Amino acid sequence: MNEPIAVRVPAGWRLPGVANLHSHAFQRAMAGLAERQTNPEDSFWTWRETMYRFAARMTPESNYAVARQLYAEMLEAGYTTVCEFHYVHHRPDGAPYADPAAMSQALVAAARDTGIRLTLLPVLYMSGGFDGRALGERQKRFGHDVDGYLRLFESLHARQGDQLRVGCALHSLRAVPEAAMREVLAALPADAPVHIHIAEQIGEVQDCLAIRGARPVEWLLANAEVDPRWTLVHATHLTDAEVAGIARSGATVAICPTTEANLGDGLFPLRDYLDAGGRWGIGSDSHVSVSPVEELRWLEYGQRLATRHRNIAVAANTPSVGETLLRGVMASAANATGFEAAADAIVLDAEMPALAGAREEDVIDRWIFASNRPMVRDVFVGGRQVVAEGRHFDRDAIAAEFAMTVQALL
Repeated sequence: MNEPIAVRVPAGWRLPGVANLHSHAFQRAMAGLAERQTNPEDSFWTWRETMYRFAARMTPESNYAVARQLYAEMLEAGYTTVCEFHYVHHRPDGAPYADPAAMSQALVAAARDTGIRLTLLPVLYMSGGFDGRALGERQKRFGHDVDGYLRLFESLHARQGDQLRVGCALHSLRAVPEAAMREVLAALPADAPVHIHIAEQIGEVQDCLAIRGARPVEWLLANAEVDPRWTLVHATHLTDAEVAGIARSGATVAICPTTEANLGDGLFPLRDYLDAGGRWGIGSDSHVSVSPVEELRWLEYGQRLATRHRNIAVAANTPSVGETLLRGVMASAANATGFEAAADAIVLDAEMPALAGAREEDVIDRWIFASNRPMVRDVFVGGRQVVAEGRHFDRDAIAAEFAMTVQALL
């Protein structure tokens, strides 16, 4: 019998905080600005044009302001940990800042000042495609050679603390040559989380097949020691064998339903993956939505639309979809983030109409499926209260700085 995870407290219902396993903080500033057709075949690949324009304008100061706004929003929504997949490292021309970690330090400061736990994942980004082509002009500020990347990683890893973990992000198989991947993995501490974008778009799968002779997940499982410290981001396009292979490895899949829908990527094969015993979590990725409720709701709803059935994400001993989903993100959080059993909690407001008469067995389903009004009243990270009555403690000042920053970026 599962231990209850929803506990009645005087102010409402206490639930565990949610880990956000995939974030590109700077993209919060461009949310909603890529929704005009630029090509009849608009896709992820055309969306990147807007992303590149915003990436080119980011500075350490604007990175801090945007991330601080984003992290405050995450806390108000019920996320208490964020994995920051950070690839905007250098000046726009590719030259390092005086402090090569300046952009990373802006994210660390934003997390510290808002109170969210941060797993910082500096990204290795070396090539523009599976064929090994050089980075384009707009990608130069993302790039490192292996030695430069490891120096950055080591400088950040040395600063770990109670609220900060540092792991490694391999941008993707198309951006990291095989030899470089092996060299970096061999140099990492044994406990460092490893994240990678993989199999997000059909074009990526086709290119990998053409050049490496295997599908991306198939190739990774055959050429790296994928284990529970790995998080495969998206993994949208999988064969049955790849589904089973990821599950056997113990790796986590970070599913980002609102971004995957926004970009037209496709639907993750959730039911097959659950049946295989796979581990998974959620991420808000491009931050067109900053809501664990929406990610979890649309993870389930996408499956319902695809199968024309209801109540897909359930387990034999957990018939509640909401509870199954919340237990899923709880189970993967420690491995994906590097934080062991974080003592974080959110409290849902018992006065919300959608929670009227709520019981332990239905409160999570009500939270996820019964309303579009925010229900999170209070949030605690490591015992410290950072959200009270639905508001982050520094909301107004953060929002004012964010507004000025976005105006300057447009």
